[in-house]
Amino acid sequence: MSDWSKHRVLLVNDDGIHAPGIQLLEKIVRRYTDEVFVVAPDEERSGASHSISMNIPVRIREIDDRHYAVKGTPTDCALLAIYEVMKDRPPTILLSGINRGANLAEDITYSGTAAAAMEGALLGIPSVALSQVFTPRGRVNWETAEVYTPKVLDRLLTTEWQPNTFVNVNFPDAMPDAVTGIRVVSQGQRPPGSFLPEGRIDGRDVPYYWIKLAYKDGGFDAGSDLEAIRDNAVSVSPIQLNMTANPFRQRLVEAFAHPR
Repeated sequence: MSDWSKHRVLLVNDDGIHAPGIQLLEKIVRRYTDEVFVVAPDEERSGASHSISMNIPVRIREIDDRHYAVKGTPTDCALLAIYEVMKDRPPTILLSGINRGANLAEDITYSGTAAAAMEGALLGIPSVALSQVFTPRGRVNWETAEVYTPKVLDRLLTTEWQPNTFVNVNFPDAMPDAVTGIRVVSQGQRPPGSFLPEGRIDGRDVPYYWIKLAYKDGGFDAGSDLEAIRDNAVSVSPIQLNMTANPFRQRLVEAFAHPR
């Protein structure tokens, strides 16, 4: 395993500070260093994306000198950890997760797990989002995340990082001995319609809605994260924060070059 002696590690998630995934991640990282701080939401904030609490106060509760529960979003947690909890000696790496569920393809635009890693990247801290894929109402194979998290982090910590990027890691819905390898892949895209409003009527005959997760099969482009997970491989995706569509930008430059 890589040398962790110079690292101070910040752990964040969107499932809440008592979620099994972040407890497992802390257990893994503490095998290599005691310089671990956990700053996470006080309750589940899945789907919070990269939101910040601008119009309400953000409160933080110290559980002990290494664990802090925040009444806020994952991005709030990253900001409070970096600027307040760890301000005297900021983290050298941010790990977000381990999320209970996939963060593949367009999921990262909704994901609080990915958002905490985005915030770390914006602040110049190497950041990794980690997620354990599972089938709804099925068993979560935390053993796979436990086996493969050290293998992935070992490689990442010995690699030169590109600024304004983070790494999105997903562990497949398979036991460790069924994993087919680790693949460095691109972000995929599923067919449209992964989230659908489902109407209900409450006890006062007033309509309301649940946003239903309804992944559609497909999008298994070669070299994508969706393909890797389908093939029971660990997916490792480098994600850049500059979202400019450069080929389209060039077409727009040409379209606007001459006044009409």
